[in-house]
Amino acid sequence: MKFLDLAKVYIRSGAGGGGAVSFRREKYIEYGGPDGGDGGDGGNVVVEVVDGLNTLIDFRYQQHFFAKNGQPGMGKQRTGKDGDDIVLRVPVGTEILDEDEETVIADMTEVGQRLVLAKGGNGGFGNLHFKSSTNQAPRRANPGQEGVERTIWLRLKLIADAGLLGLPNAGKSTFLAASSNARPKIADYPFTTLHPNLGVVGVDNAEFVMADIPGLIAGAHEGTGLGDRFLGHVERCSVLLHLVDGTSETVVEDYQTIIHELEAYGGVLADKPRVTALNKIDALDDTEQAEKLSALEAAVGGPVLAMSGVSQEGLIPVLRAVRAQIQSDRLREKKSQEEPEQWRP
Repeated sequence: MKFLDLAKVYIRSGAGGGGAVSFRREKYIEYGGPDGGDGGDGGNVVVEVVDGLNTLIDFRYQQHFFAKNGQPGMGKQRTGKDGDDIVLRVPVGTEILDEDEETVIADMTEVGQRLVLAKGGNGGFGNLHFKSSTNQAPRRANPGQEGVERTIWLRLKLIADAGLLGLPNAGKSTFLAASSNARPKIADYPFTTLHPNLGVVGVDNAEFVMADIPGLIAGAHEGTGLGDRFLGHVERCSVLLHLVDGTSETVVEDYQTIIHELEAYGGVLADKPRVTALNKIDALDDTEQAEKLSALEAAVGGPVLAMSGVSQEGLIPVLRAVRAQIQSDRLREKKSQEEPEQWRP
C-alpha cells in the first residue's frame, strides 16, 4: 500500500428540497384546503475516524465528495426524503485544515470520532405550513436552503510513542527492523526510506509504537532533499531517538545538523525529550568508539548510548532509555507468552 499523508478534497453538502404548493381536492369534500408538504433536508458531509487505516491513499483516487440533495415536498402532506450523508473515512491522527492549509478545523485523534464538515441545507416549507385563519388558501412555499461547498486539506500525523531521527543511512530502518515487527526497506544508498514506517517495540513486558522518519539533511526546512514534511509525524511522540552514524568522520556535525533542522522547523519538536545513540559501533574499534562517544557527549551535554542495529549490541539499553521517557499511560502491557493449559476430559 502506498503512503499518502496530505490530500486536498472538495466537499459539498446537499441542498434542501423545496416545499410544495398543493391543495386537497376530493369528491364530496367541499373545503379541501392546502396540503403541500415540506422539502427534505440535504445530506451532511461527515468525517469519521476508523480503525485499520494508516494512510490517506484513498483520497488520491477520489477528491470530490458531494452529499445528496433533499427531495421536494409533495401533496397530501407528504414531506420529501432527507438526502443521504456522505462519510469521509480517515485514519487516527488526521488533521482537518481549511483551504489556506494553515487553519486547523479539527484534530481527529480517537477511533469513532465524527465531525460534520458541511451541514446540509434545510428543506423549504410547503403551503400547508402557512395556513391560518386569515389565509386559508396560501399559494406560497419556501425553496430549500443551498448546500455548503468548501475545499479542505487532510493532513495525517501518525500516532507514535517514539520517533526515529537521523541523517540518511544513519541506520534507522535497520534499528526498527531489529527491534520490532516492522520490515522497512534497507539499502546502502541515501533516502532508501521514502515514507514513515511504524513498528511495535517490546521491552520489559511493555510495548510502544516507534516511527521511522525519512532522513533529514542540511537545509531540509527549506525543502532540500525530502524536506521537513515528514517531521509532522513525530510531533505527537513522547520522545525522539536520535541515531548518529558511528562510521561518519563528522559525528558532531551530523548531530548538530539534525538539531538545527528541528529548531528551524519550530513548534515543540526541539523541546521534546531526546535519547542520543551512536550507531554502527560494530564497524569501529575500541579507540574510535571511545573518541567519537566522548566528542558526541560533549556536543550533547549529556550521556550518549552506543549500539549496533546489525549486531544488536547495546540494543536493549537504548530501548529501555526510550521506554523510560514515554508516558506510562501510553505504554501497553505485553501479551502473555504463556502456553495455554492443556485440555482435559
